[in-house]
Amino acid sequence: MTKTQIWTSVFLGLFILLFFLQQLTKQEEVKSPPAMKENYPEETVTQELNGMQLINSFGCITCHGGDLKGSPKAPTLYGLNENYSRDKLINYLRNPNSFMDSDRFKEFKEKYKNVIMPSYNNRDVKDLGKMADYLLTLQ
Repeated sequence: MTKTQIWTSVFLGLFILLFFLQQLTKQEEVKSPPAMKENYPEETVTQELNGMQLINSFGCITCHGGDLKGSPKAPTLYGLNENYSRDKLINYLRNPNSFMDSDRFKEFKEKYKNVIMPSYNNRDVKDLGKMADYLLTLQ
């Protein structure tokens, strides 16, 4: 065996070892039995967040401002109902890059350089729907 083959085998072996070690140490999600809900107030079992709370938890206010009226980093989120339906806004939140070819976003690229809208395709669609519902009411 050549040195290259030996090193490749060592790295592959370490990768496989780490993979199995990760699988063995992975913690299972603990689900409380239904009887537990009776003993605790509803807020501690499931906490439903409204649209604004979700916007805060997703970090939207970091770029769009605390009042969502825009900042030097990102545009205002008021008046989105002029350009979006609920489904279109949810699709935008899930994959903003698919909308970047429109003239509106070309202007945003020029005005807000070096800032990228993150995609939220890994978030629950119900949460994105609550956010969209809230954002579409802002006038």
